[in-house]
Amino acid sequence: MIKTKLTDLLGIEYPLFQGAMAWISDGELAAAVSNAGGIGIIGGGSAPASWIADQIRRARELTDKPFGVNIPLISPYVDEVADLLVADPVAVITTGAGNAGKYIARWDAVGTKVIPVIPSVALARRAEKEGAAAVIAEGGESGGHIGELNTMALVPQVVDAVSIPVLAAGGIGDGRGVAAAFMLGAEGVQMGTRFVVATECNVHPNYKRKILEAKDRETITTGKRLGHPVRCLKNPFSRSLAAKEADENVSLEELEGIGVGALRLAAVEGDLENGCFMSGEIAGLVTREQSAVEIVTELFTEAEALLTGRAQELVCL
Repeated sequence: MIKTKLTDLLGIEYPLFQGAMAWISDGELAAAVSNAGGIGIIGGGSAPASWIADQIRRARELTDKPFGVNIPLISPYVDEVADLLVADPVAVITTGAGNAGKYIARWDAVGTKVIPVIPSVALARRAEKEGAAAVIAEGGESGGHIGELNTMALVPQVVDAVSIPVLAAGGIGDGRGVAAAFMLGAEGVQMGTRFVVATECNVHPNYKRKILEAKDRETITTGKRLGHPVRCLKNPFSRSLAAKEADENVSLEELEGIGVGALRLAAVEGDLENGCFMSGEIAGLVTREQSAVEIVTELFTEAEALLTGRAQELVCL
């Protein structure tokens, strides 16, 4: 059994967070991952507080284990969601797309562990200074909104820079990825793409099928010209958007408008032509639908065997 500072901090069996995914990770998926021994995360996205409150209630109906909520700090509802999570606390809040500093003390006061997703050493240090309980160092292999650094380079630099626990995210899809994260100094991992195909995930079947059929070069990054790159699967929408980004005659305003509602089209309606199917580079490793408990158990059984076996090999050498 792999125990780390993160399992001790949160009282969980496995040092694993299910990545938050707007329109995808609802209360049912979060509860399933928490019941499997990790931490399930409700993806707040740009949803109002009423929707998040409903998902928290649903998760509590399905699990008595710790779970969390993710808040993108650019959400138009961020302040009302922040107030909700003071009135109705959860075990963990993960944040992204902004600085959580002004909220951390309020959430910490009600017993919530605040764990920001960060793409750089500077932001990791800032999060620690502002009172974060841990940070998630997310590399550019991840699906959705990404930073510039890759996981292999980012994680050890963040580990060296802060004293709080670090989770690794990006490019992790099996026990080998989990083991590698621990070798880089991480105390846990966050994984999103593989949980899209969990049996408890309510995403449209077309989304699951896109991931299950994906090959190694199936993802593309759009949005670089806009300053907020997004990794998603290749389809007519993403290829068209990439072509328009390369066309200097297409304005930034027009580019911004193209992506509005595209994630919902993928996740809810399964629109293979016009939807944005966000996914990490590990999609090519995902070959079958499994329950959350099967995924989590398999990940850590593989990782523990690899870490133990590799240690013995190195000693023998």
